[in-house]
Amino acid sequence: TCHAFRKSHIPRRERQRLVEQQEKYFKQILDHFNYNSLGNGTYDQRYLITDQYWKKGNGPIFFYTGNEGDIWEFARNTGFITELAAVQGALVIFAEHRYYGKSLPFGKDSFNIPEVGLLTVEQALADYAVVITELKKELGAQKCPVIVFGGSYGGMLSVYMRIRYPNIVTGALAASAPILSTAGLTDSRQFFQDVTADFEKFKPACRDAVQGAFQKLNTLAQQKDYRRIQSAFSLCKTPSTPKDIHQLIGLLRNAFTMMAMLDYPYSTHFMGSMPAFPVKVACETMLNGTDLMSALRDTVGIVYNSTGQLTCYDLYSLYVECADPTGCGLGFDSYAWDYQACTEIEMCYESNNVTDMFPPMTFTEQQREQYCSKRWGVVPRPGWLKTQYWGDDLSTASNIIFSNGDLDPWADGGIRKSLSPSLIAINIPEGAHHLDLRESNPNDPESVIVARKKESEIISQWVKAAMESSS
Repeated sequence: TCHAFRKSHIPRRERQRLVEQQEKYFKQILDHFNYNSLGNGTYDQRYLITDQYWKKGNGPIFFYTGNEGDIWEFARNTGFITELAAVQGALVIFAEHRYYGKSLPFGKDSFNIPEVGLLTVEQALADYAVVITELKKELGAQKCPVIVFGGSYGGMLSVYMRIRYPNIVTGALAASAPILSTAGLTDSRQFFQDVTADFEKFKPACRDAVQGAFQKLNTLAQQKDYRRIQSAFSLCKTPSTPKDIHQLIGLLRNAFTMMAMLDYPYSTHFMGSMPAFPVKVACETMLNGTDLMSALRDTVGIVYNSTGQLTCYDLYSLYVECADPTGCGLGFDSYAWDYQACTEIEMCYESNNVTDMFPPMTFTEQQREQYCSKRWGVVPRPGWLKTQYWGDDLSTASNIIFSNGDLDPWADGGIRKSLSPSLIAINIPEGAHHLDLRESNPNDPESVIVARKKESEIISQWVKAAMESSS
């Protein structure tokens, strides 16, 4: 999930462009599906709106289905939508997902039980359907076709909006949307296998070095040589239990996950700060170290100590273990995502040190159930997401683009082959996690330029067809 975004990170050119996004709030229904519980009680849902490119009253509406974080963070890292709006005369709206950023239905009590219970995919989609309907009325835009966009979980929401509210949404661009692996439909080993593959593709020796460093750590842990572990990894406190070692391994593994996902060809400030080509930087760090364990420490420092200002690593504050083995991030947003991973979003992914380079760490359905009932008082219902949002049986849907980058460990959890002429898969060989949604950059690989062009053509066809059928 997304960490706080500091303004100083934004280049001036981009900052000028951002000024044009107006931040607004919408009075949103708290509970769309139960008329008794809270009556028609409301909360303030945040959204950003840009109308400077809009052909008023007849240009399309490009609507970003906000995901697990502050909506500004997504707006700043999704420049493609604004670039496309300038070409196609569209109104742009970025809507914040309930329970994230400033859209907290019960303020600081939002993560208490039972208040957190209104955090579901269904409620979030209903929020978006209501926002779109009301704003269209308010802006005199009833005839304007709506295209939804989203990346990652936001991309899943875009798919779900199109299949759940086709009366409202004309088409969807779902970038890096793992709609299969979050519905329990893929191998639990796939994710960390694909993280490993990124490093192995750069150099097989890189995988070996990482594996070797973890083996050394394992040997020291078995010998209970906790002091040596503390000094090798520059930990603030000496670990003293197997639980501390488990936490350390989680923290280390998570750094590789982040670098694989965010393996962009230029430096970025999305979910923390990353250098250009972080996988390459990581492998060079791993292979140039004098000793494997300190090399591993310096490699994860790319993620946890990008400023170089930390003198030691605090195991429990830099990484929080949760119901998502790929990490929930930090702060309030991480509570919300943890709750979603405990209810509808299934992520029982494991590393095993055979198909991947990480120590064995399981996260079984039983472990998930145990954790979730202890943490949130809920028992997950495996299979519900597939039932509710069709899983891999999408043949009756239409007008969805599924884009994925081959460098992204989430890619094989999504749709990689076109399912029909209007359910189109676009694969981006040099792309990491939803690179195509980012603003164009001189360092973009050719494959993402081609993908964006194709996406733009398809979307303009959808818009044209919708305009013709409504006139």
